[in-house]
Amino acid sequence: MKRIINEMKLRLPAISVNAAVARSVISAFMAELNPTVDELGDVRCAVSEAVTNCIVHAYKLLTDGEIGYVYISARLYDNREVTVEISDNGCGIEDVALARTPSYTTGEYGERCGMGFLVMESFMDSLNVKSRPGKGTTVLMRKKLNP
Repeated sequence: MKRIINEMKLRLPAISVNAAVARSVISAFMAELNPTVDELGDVRCAVSEAVTNCIVHAYKLLTDGEIGYVYISARLYDNREVTVEISDNGCGIEDVALARTPSYTTGEYGERCGMGFLVMESFMDSLNVKSRPGKGTTVLMRKKLNP
């Protein structure tokens, strides 16, 4: 049975500069497992995409002066597995299956490419998305590192 060897929780304001902060934090956190450059890049990219989705989409209905937050939880396991959960308390997703369709976007034509979930999925071993309209979205990603 796998055992947690380290875990962290982080709350960041949903502002664009914090996508880079999230990438840096997850890199430092994963260093304990001595990941390869490719493994580190995969997780960094997936985390960046998830955080960016929160920043761009989750809180689009807030009025000026209000700010939402992105919540990041990560765990390292003794079997060299990394899990990262990214969530928000934003507008939520009406139809998760539709939102996971390549090229689907709620943005203006040409503004967004609609590939966020596909990008996350391509870099991680598993991706689970849960959302409730008006309550927020949670993305749980898992990556098994090489021995």
